[in-house]
Amino acid sequence: GKEVVIANAIIAILTIGGQQLFSFFTFSCPCHVGQNLIYGLAFLGVPALILLIIGYALNNQTWRLVTGKRSPLLVESTWNQLLQCKLTCFVLCSITGRALVAPVTWLAVTLINGSYYVCAASEYVSVYYYAAIPNITISERRRILAAFPCSQLVPPELSRARDEVILLLRYQSQVAGWLLIAVVVITVFLSYCLASCFSPLSFLHFRYWTSYVHNEQELFDEATDQHSKLYAMKHVKKFFGFVPGNEKINEIRIPSLREWQAISGLAFLKLVDEEHYDYSLLHDWALKDSADRKYLKLDDDP
Repeated sequence: GKEVVIANAIIAILTIGGQQLFSFFTFSCPCHVGQNLIYGLAFLGVPALILLIIGYALNNQTWRLVTGKRSPLLVESTWNQLLQCKLTCFVLCSITGRALVAPVTWLAVTLINGSYYVCAASEYVSVYYYAAIPNITISERRRILAAFPCSQLVPPELSRARDEVILLLRYQSQVAGWLLIAVVVITVFLSYCLASCFSPLSFLHFRYWTSYVHNEQELFDEATDQHSKLYAMKHVKKFFGFVPGNEKINEIRIPSLREWQAISGLAFLKLVDEEHYDYSLLHDWALKDSADRKYLKLDDDP
């Protein structure tokens, strides 16, 4: 839908801006043998991995997919398990597609920029500029090549060689970046085409279904908020003796020290019976019959 496209575009734009700032303020190639590769790959891959994890974590479908799956109350037949497995794979692919927007954008932008790749691959370039230099070893060649990303470390007689190596590496990096973009665009397009071909709904019916799901979720969220508020208000009234927001309060309840202790602290969900849970300590206390009922009368004019 339009919301998904807009959200993905915003994520991509923010990722591009973050990558530019990140490169400008933090990236500085060490220009040392053995360290360039680790440093370049770390800046190239670690942020992409973090963005991927964040993409999974910020998607509500991820938590809908995993929450309660190991509950002892969840008993399914073999047929339902097979169907659930297919649905899980489908939803997981959808979640992964959304989560890949930011890391793929990061990788594409950094490859097109070329700085990280130049740093990581400089010492492994196969060049023949040193054929005229006698008695140069492979380790010495790698040391010279590793210094190429830092122009101030390169001798003047190797300036031309450095420029050609940097151009070669930038070319490789930018080609890889554009190929990555092309592969992603083609994959996304074909995925949508296949999903549409195998859809059991017609085009207009599919639009109606997406609209229904969206409206149902909004109404469900509103009902959830109102229902939980009314249910919690019942328990709060039992503890304090009045309803919050009521302008005419004639009396209030004075909880005992034992009751304060009963609703304080930490607690997990408590299974009351096969169908219901206690959601909190106050909920657990309210469902029990309280023996101590001390009330304080209030004057009409405080």
